Amino acid sequence: MPEPSVFHSRTAQLCTSHRWKDWGGYYAVCSYDMSPEPEYQAFRHSAGLIDVSPLFKYEIAGPDAAAFLSRLTVKDATKLRVGRVTYLCWCDDDGKVIDDGTLSRLGEEHFRLTAAEPSLHWLASVSRGFRVTIEDSSARLGTLALQGPESRRILERVTDVDLAALKFFRVAAGTLAGVPVWISRTGYTGDLGYEIWVGRDGAERVYDAITEAGRGHGLLPAGLDALDVARIEAGFVMNGVDYFSAHHCLTESRKSSPFELGLGWTVQLDRGPFVGQAALAREKQRGPRRAFVGLDVSWAQLEEVFARYGLPPELSLHAWRDGRPVYDGEERWIGQATSGAWSPTLKKNLALALLPAGHAATGTPVRCEVTAEYRRHTVAARVVKPPFFDPERKRA
Repeated sequence: MPEPSVFHSRTAQLCTSHRWKDWGGYYAVCSYDMSPEPEYQAFRHSAGLIDVSPLFKYEIAGPDAAAFLSRLTVKDATKLRVGRVTYLCWCDDDGKVIDDGTLSRLGEEHFRLTAAEPSLHWLASVSRGFRVTIEDSSARLGTLALQGPESRRILERVTDVDLAALKFFRVAAGTLAGVPVWISRTGYTGDLGYEIWVGRDGAERVYDAITEAGRGHGLLPAGLDALDVARIEAGFVMNGVDYFSAHHCLTESRKSSPFELGLGWTVQLDRGPFVGQAALAREKQRGPRRAFVGLDVSWAQLEEVFARYGLPPELSLHAWRDGRPVYDGEERWIGQATSGAWSPTLKKNLALALLPAGHAATGTPVRCEVTAEYRRHTVAARVVKPPFFDPERKRA
């Protein structure tokens, strides 16, 4: 049975839809009202506040913390400066992705790693021989994501952290409403945003202060449904949806490498040994067999398919995650669209997909499967390079 997060006393009062799901063993709001669209629009035009406490969080500390994380992940953590955050992944010995997340350097010998799924056993197994301590701080720390163009103005009213000086993918300690917090300029919406990390005892006070400061700025509490559409627009991969952890795959074909997932830019090969290094070096030399791409699906052809049955196009306000076949121009199966959504901002039908390298060049025409009146059809789509949405304000 799921557990309540440190913010549950507040989110439960606001969730009039009673639409919840289990995320990492915690109750998580799907949408606060029956439709997630106002929450999505808040991300893009004002600000949305989402409880992301179910993220798994690990505090890695000690003289060998940087060396250990360099061995564990595909990045050289010794080069990460204090006060900076980086996005990365970690692999098995065959160079297949186990999980992805962010790594923050909070002190010379203190790092915080986030993960989509429980990773303590894997971290402990790799840490042998290193002078480190690993704490699962998932239950001790609550995390709020304040995302959207008004997020900075809202936070400035309640924190002593210098947000004007806090650059993209930086983290700083301070107070919020008198409560000690860490604030990072990070998020999963592809927009300007911040994440606030707070201990259990001060969580409710922090939530109330942000909510009060957001009055007049269009702040709304937001759930996972709105977040899912935003992250697809941003082209962000999701563990268990766009790829599967190598630890859980029953077949080799389900496993993915960082190069296949578009995460090759995170892999730093020319350094000391790390888990999966040899396999990744071989793959980089020969080239990945698949590529993670975006698809712009033809709206006109989708309309035509449904018009054959006298119906309007079926359009959901939610992202889909069920995986859909992708074909070449001769209707031969070549890969799969892993997730997708209608973009209210771009007014486009978007999808993320894993395709063979030979069909992954930008502009390549493909066909996506759709179902109308219980019958399968295909509609035209074009390969594009994600992200679909990347506003300047995110980094400015």
